[in-house]
Amino acid sequence: MAAKSDYYDILGVSKNASADELKKAYRKQALEWHPDRHQGADKEAAEKRFKEINEAYQILSDTQKRSAYDQFGHTAFSPGGTPGGMGGFGGGAQTGQWGPFTYTYTSSGGGGGSPFAGFDFGDPFDIFESFFGGSPFGGRSASIPRYSIDIDFMDAIKGVEKEVSIGGKNKKFKIPAGVDEGSRIKFDDFILSINIKPHDVFERDGADIYVRVAIPFSLATLGGEIRIPTVDGEVKIRIRPGTQSGTMMRLRDKGAPILRGRGRGDEYVRLTVVVPEKLTREQRNLIENLQSEGL
Repeated sequence: MAAKSDYYDILGVSKNASADELKKAYRKQALEWHPDRHQGADKEAAEKRFKEINEAYQILSDTQKRSAYDQFGHTAFSPGGTPGGMGGFGGGAQTGQWGPFTYTYTSSGGGGGSPFAGFDFGDPFDIFESFFGGSPFGGRSASIPRYSIDIDFMDAIKGVEKEVSIGGKNKKFKIPAGVDEGSRIKFDDFILSINIKPHDVFERDGADIYVRVAIPFSLATLGGEIRIPTVDGEVKIRIRPGTQSGTMMRLRDKGAPILRGRGRGDEYVRLTVVVPEKLTREQRNLIENLQSEGL
């Protein structure tokens, strides 16, 4: 039997990756390898890879499981457990959490079995749907027809009503505000996978929106007000004097609606200071004076 790949390598992160880095890596890998995005012979390989990605994330995103994996590798979760006991799991009764369920593991003597042995890693399609805001509806085993639809970025933010022809019949349905790339929605007689078209201005990570805004050198130096695009329209913000290029500003509650929850994400504005390429003689003299003063 081939050796299992390292979980960190599967997600493409270092062994000291933070929880946020793990989350971002998982999102990227899961979207890339979701079987719905592959056809023919590639679909089987994508399905295998997708399961590996979900298994890796389930282990590394859990502090207790990650600690066990870092110490003992894959043997921490194999039948028979870890050599010499797994830290505090060597003997007696141990309790743990697996998704919504609490379990108790009892070990007699010093055999040191693993409290995770015998537990499978669930249906990767269910964790994907839960992670990306879709509806958990029984995973791949469901026999309901599946379809995908492309929608505009702003329709995903605001929600939209669509009418499409499925099986020769026109069907109307509402896509809720806040759906994300890869979200799955279960309707009465079919399941819909959402693909979101990129936007010219905004980028998105979960419920958070990101935008890059260029400001002139004079505004960055002296400060002032500027209008910033948001998904709800422009807002006016104040730029502090001496703002540096690359400064990130946070606009609370200006992101996407949180699907299946309350509130909204935030908008993050990255400011880029534009240095003029051409100067008038007067402008050049002013800059040279500043330079002579060490500014």
